[in-house]
Amino acid sequence: KSFTFAFEGLKTALKQEPNFRIHIIMAVIALFIGAYLRLTATEWIILAFTIFYVLTLELLNTVMEAVVNLVSPEYKHYAKVAKDVSAACVLLAAILSLIVGLVLFLPKIISLGAN
Repeated sequence: KSFTFAFEGLKTALKQEPNFRIHIIMAVIALFIGAYLRLTATEWIILAFTIFYVLTLELLNTVMEAVVNLVSPEYKHYAKVAKDVSAACVLLAAILSLIVGLVLFLPKIISLGAN
């Protein structure tokens, strides 16, 4: 039963959260690039962890926003702080994912151009 709830949560995030959809699209693009560039097993693990890190934080950000909206429907300074800092977590993860992508993909792309 808990798997059903978990998949419902993913469905809800896909339907209602545009940023989650953007992260999914970017993940799919990264996976295709990784396949094209023939990543090593270690590189695949690093890419997978990075993708799931960003997606997990995006889901947690959604949870934080929902809970804050539930307990504090009116504007409160600390509610804003909680939501902003939660969003900042996702931003940092996205920046990290860009760095990881550059480290994994750029040398292989450069070597393709050299051949």
